[in-house]
Amino acid sequence: MSSHPQDRSIGTTRRTAFALGAAVATLVALAPAAQAFPNPFQQTIPGCTPAAPGLPNGKQWPVEPALTIDTAATHTATLETTCGTLALELDAAAAPRTVNSFAFLAGEGYFDHTRCHRLTTEGIFVLQCGDPTATGMGGPGYKFDDENLAGAVYPAGTVAMANAGPGTNGSQFFLVYRDTQLPPNYTPFGRIADGLDALTNVANAGVAGGGPDGTPVAEVVFNAVRTTQS
Repeated sequence: MSSHPQDRSIGTTRRTAFALGAAVATLVALAPAAQAFPNPFQQTIPGCTPAAPGLPNGKQWPVEPALTIDTAATHTATLETTCGTLALELDAAAAPRTVNSFAFLAGEGYFDHTRCHRLTTEGIFVLQCGDPTATGMGGPGYKFDDENLAGAVYPAGTVAMANAGPGTNGSQFFLVYRDTQLPPNYTPFGRIADGLDALTNVANAGVAGGGPDGTPVAEVVFNAVRTTQS
């Protein structure tokens, strides 16, 4: 998945794809928040509401944040989206750097007001999010190595990192709404504990233009993303 999953084959330089035999776009520096790209093809569908006012903050960092989470603690995340709230259980023991980065970005408000830019409804079944530019090319300015790949599988409810190849994780991640076959190249770092029905609703609305891969019809925006450690 191209950086979201960043694919290795889908295509244009403005779209990231999953490594499913398609070519992946290269992850590039994030554009300023004020230049986040609106998409006139997206719609509010039943079960979804308009996004809260605001733009992605577009923050950038030169290096991966220091590991500060307690890997033995319980970590959760709440994704408050325009199409429902998703509760995630994060696996800090298996993917400590990934969960640490996700918690750091969430704490910085990095994901707030970002739009999920890619839906795939054939071959793989995922919604890709975490890019403030909504182009498939955005990231936080740093990259970090893969984790938890041995025996990795992607059943419905999996939360995993998108990438543009080994060691290129940033901020983009994907949510699996239906069992998906992918090579073990994308760090799984959590699961959807509640809200899979909302994600399925988004998937059922389809892709703009009717294809199997591209901008989702549903306008899925993160009004807020928060993590907890207990």
